Amino acid sequence: MVVHIVQSKNRKDRYVPLPNRTLQELRRYWKTHRNPEWLFPAAGRGGKHDQFSTATRPTPYSNVQTAFKTALQKSKVNKRASVRTLRHSYATHLVEQGVNLRLIQEYLGHNSPKTTAIYTHLTDVAQNRAAGIINRFMDRL
Repeated sequence: MVVHIVQSKNRKDRYVPLPNRTLQELRRYWKTHRNPEWLFPAAGRGGKHDQFSTATRPTPYSNVQTAFKTALQKSKVNKRASVRTLRHSYATHLVEQGVNLRLIQEYLGHNSPKTTAIYTHLTDVAQNRAAGIINRFMDRL
């Protein structure tokens, strides 16, 4: 239940947990986009029925950016955001849920915990969670 990301930034491989819900969505998607090489293929040159199954390259990054911007507009979220913002949000939410910073560092493919710290913004949720843990610990003394 992990996604193996091959040769990403700095030619680094990494493994990221695959949530059950994401696996379900990927299985639904796979039913219509069966490509022997790419999970997210660029549209191929074949007819409409097999345009994705005949693709010889992945979906361009610009398509992902365009889709994200469209989704952002449709959601009526009035914040500046990019696909990279999702990476920051992912790390922040993991911190809020109490995931170990070292694991987050591995998931993001960082060599240094200092780089990971840039991504993991402290939020009220994380602060309150930490205060609760500290209070429970001190109450037992």
